Amino acid sequence: MKLSFEPQTLIFRHPFRIAHGMRTTTPIVITQIEHEGLIGFGEASMPPYLGESHESVCTFLELAAPVIKDLKDDFDIEFIMQEMDELALGNTAAKASIDIALHDLKGKLLGIPCYRMFGADKDKTPFSTFTLGIDEPEVIIKKINEADEFKILKVKLNGIDDRMMINTIRNVTDKPIAVDVNQGWKTKEHALKMIEWLAGMNVLFVEQPMLKDDYDSAAWLYERSPLPLYGDESIQRIDDISKVQGCYHGINIKLMKCTGMHEASKMITYARELKLKILIGCMSETSCAVSAAAQLTPFADYADLDGAMLMTNDLFDGIKFIEGKIILNDKPGIGVSLLNGF
Repeated sequence: MKLSFEPQTLIFRHPFRIAHGMRTTTPIVITQIEHEGLIGFGEASMPPYLGESHESVCTFLELAAPVIKDLKDDFDIEFIMQEMDELALGNTAAKASIDIALHDLKGKLLGIPCYRMFGADKDKTPFSTFTLGIDEPEVIIKKINEADEFKILKVKLNGIDDRMMINTIRNVTDKPIAVDVNQGWKTKEHALKMIEWLAGMNVLFVEQPMLKDDYDSAAWLYERSPLPLYGDESIQRIDDISKVQGCYHGINIKLMKCTGMHEASKMITYARELKLKILIGCMSETSCAVSAAAQLTPFADYADLDGAMLMTNDLFDGIKFIEGKIILNDKPGIGVSLLNGF
């Protein structure tokens, strides 16, 4: 087998506003694993908090290449990903790109879509949320109109503009909202006060209200919250799930955090054993990684997979949405094809 990779820089179509008003970019590395004329596509998306870069991903993939090249037709993804973890700590997005490419390739070799490899029912996919970043009211309203087909909105909060964001949305729509605080509330008392207010605003759940490692405050809030709480930054990989029992009602699983589809599937199984709800999310990703994550959404309670819609230059054609519902196709592998021009 042959492994190759190509860095790409992809830009938000609707960038979240930051202090100096400049656009933000998300670095992407596309990985290809080729065998007998078939190509498996994978992707590493690297938001700053993961601590990865083009350089670190490419360095890891070069380290991984000798392991990949000797694989046979009936390769064992679990064994390979164990090998990847032994190569170096961290590098979760780089590892995810290999995992996704391997699943795509294996699906193509078997002639089946990945959701069937996991035993999923493609008709049981959930509706995806559509994300509204922190912005001025007129921009928020414009984005709501653009998201007209989506039945559920996701709103980012920061502990500063929270009430303005929610009130602006409620002035134009009564659609259910998922709230993502991104660790923005600094005290548990303030967090509880905000959640009690949100409970009357048709909010489905609140994601990562407190700092990721403040387990004591999370547990205090869990005991008192009138809304379900989901952990995101607090849960990266499968070993983190046991740490947050009694802190959250559900977890946000992202391929870039957990090294890909294989571990994500194991996290779903373990979380279900602990009676936790499942949200499958994404970073700012192309349709390659988003379509890979979507293969597991029949097992999820919620999905937040609009990442490719925020890209100006998506490389792939993949999953579709009908009124916000995730529609899986029956192409073998993760269900993507390269767009013309790439």
